[in-house]
Amino acid sequence: MFYALFGLAIALIVIFITQPVNAADLNNGAKIFNANCSACHVGGNNVIIANKTLKKEALEKYGMDSLEAIKTQVTKGKNAMPAFNSRLSPEQIEDVATYVLEQSKKGW
Repeated sequence: MFYALFGLAIALIVIFITQPVNAADLNNGAKIFNANCSACHVGGNNVIIANKTLKKEALEKYGMDSLEAIKTQVTKGKNAMPAFNSRLSPEQIEDVATYVLEQSKKGW
């Protein structure tokens, strides 16, 4: 009995550790993007600063090709981009950042 419970406890720990604690919701990220970002970034472009798009090559060129970099940009803003930390929750920022990164990999 002890070994069975011990085995179950180990299995649950392994499952818990290997699962993302706060997995992003791409569908929610798309909704947030469309409601808050698409006016300036429709199709991954940038209507304010044309060369700073959300496309993979531009994200790589400007060091924005990681989830943390995108989350920081969305949270704090930079240059012409406003900060969204007062409009979006940390979970929403995680979702939209993940959506942007995934879309960049797909070529928008």
